[in-house]
Amino acid sequence: MKVLILCTGNSCRSQMAEGMLSAFDKNLEVHSAGTAPSSEVHPKAIQVMEELGLDISEHHPKPVERFLDEEFDFVITVCGGAKESCPAFTGKVKNRLHIGFEDPADATGSDEEITNEFRRIRDEILRDFFTFYNKKIKKT
Repeated sequence: MKVLILCTGNSCRSQMAEGMLSAFDKNLEVHSAGTAPSSEVHPKAIQVMEELGLDISEHHPKPVERFLDEEFDFVITVCGGAKESCPAFTGKVKNRLHIGFEDPADATGSDEEITNEFRRIRDEILRDFFTFYNKKIKKT
């Protein structure tokens, strides 16, 4: 089973979702990418994932074009804000899904408030991707 998770910058939400889905099932081939990839995975995303014992520090943002010649069982978009446009994947896909989340990189406030926003989004991703995994992948 092969899954691609897409967003714009591929620095927060899609990276966290990739890390979680990979941890749920080591037999899954999980990738993430963005339409305008950032230069690095957001340090706060790495920090809050480490709090769950998941290491995404070696991940790096990738352009979606890298995957256009590959076939996927699922392509999942995770963009959520009204000012974002979800990327379209033009490669071969069996199932397209949208599981949207706000972008924690847009959070403002103190360092603690920003970290708490990353935790909130991380926990939403964990909840929704665990549900996705149990309903769409584990049962197959």
